[in-house]
Amino acid sequence: VDVFNEKGEPTKPGERGYLVIKRPWPGMLRTLFKDPERYVSTYWSRYGKEIYFSGDAAKKDEDGYIWVVGRVDDAIKVAGHRLSTMEIESAVLEVKNVAEAAVVTRPHEIKGNEIVIYVTPKEGVEADEEMGKKVILHIREAIGAIATPGLVVFTSDLPKTRSGKIMRRILRAIASKDEIGDLSTLANPEIVETLDNSVKRGVSGVIIAG
Repeated sequence: VDVFNEKGEPTKPGERGYLVIKRPWPGMLRTLFKDPERYVSTYWSRYGKEIYFSGDAAKKDEDGYIWVVGRVDDAIKVAGHRLSTMEIESAVLEVKNVAEAAVVTRPHEIKGNEIVIYVTPKEGVEADEEMGKKVILHIREAIGAIATPGLVVFTSDLPKTRSGKIMRRILRAIASKDEIGDLSTLANPEIVETLDNSVKRGVSGVIIAG
């Protein structure tokens, strides 16, 4: 098992990429019902015929452990355009001093949905309005104006399960001002109230939570 970048090279620690399996075993998914061609093109073609592409986004830490961070086929719809959440998050992670990012949407009366991005700066870095502008500008340059977020929220942490999975359901509820629901699986439930209070104060632009 490894994590590859777009070029099929192993990623560096902390760099997001694609979870792959280099030594398949007999009990793996064998085909798709009545669609073997799509099975091959989806799972066995991205990095050659001997590498299994799982469809999961992942990253390795400094100790070599692999953390699954979500599906690469997660998509959002904005003004009729289908956008990849991983593509947007990857663009945000290219911005200097960004450690983590999570993309969700909230209802918008004209576009249907608009993008909300939660960003965690690297340790020791204090986020400000200028950093938020850099995030927005880089997204526009990397993906296009259609991916421009309506809100960028800087936060010291993101709500995660004990296994490290970012709970986007909670982030989406906060952004949409909906009922947040059950927090029992969170390792850091205290961050939810901080984010919720901060987002309620802002309508658009850049917010520094806390």
